[in-house]
Amino acid sequence: PQLLGALPPGCVIADRGYDSMALVNFVRDRGGEAHIPTQSRVRIQRSVPPSLYRQRNLVERFFCKLKQFRRIATRFEKHADNFMAALALASARIWMRAIESTP
Repeated sequence: PQLLGALPPGCVIADRGYDSMALVNFVRDRGGEAHIPTQSRVRIQRSVPPSLYRQRNLVERFFCKLKQFRRIATRFEKHADNFMAALALASARIWMRAIESTP
């Protein structure tokens, strides 16, 4: 809720780890829509549109690729400007590799 409180209300997509009715109600009370699937042990199941969940997975895989860069994973750069520059360089490298491998 602290992170979401600073953002404008909208669509929140998360994985099963954030399955909490308090979080879902918080998003709904702010005027947003929560797309969070329920865990298997919950009696009433919520579903998420597969296309939205696929997009969330793309973002999650991108963050996993970013963590392969040691300088970013360990937060080697202590200044925000330098850290953002390292993020931009790593993101550009990941993007160029994706473009390269596309036929």
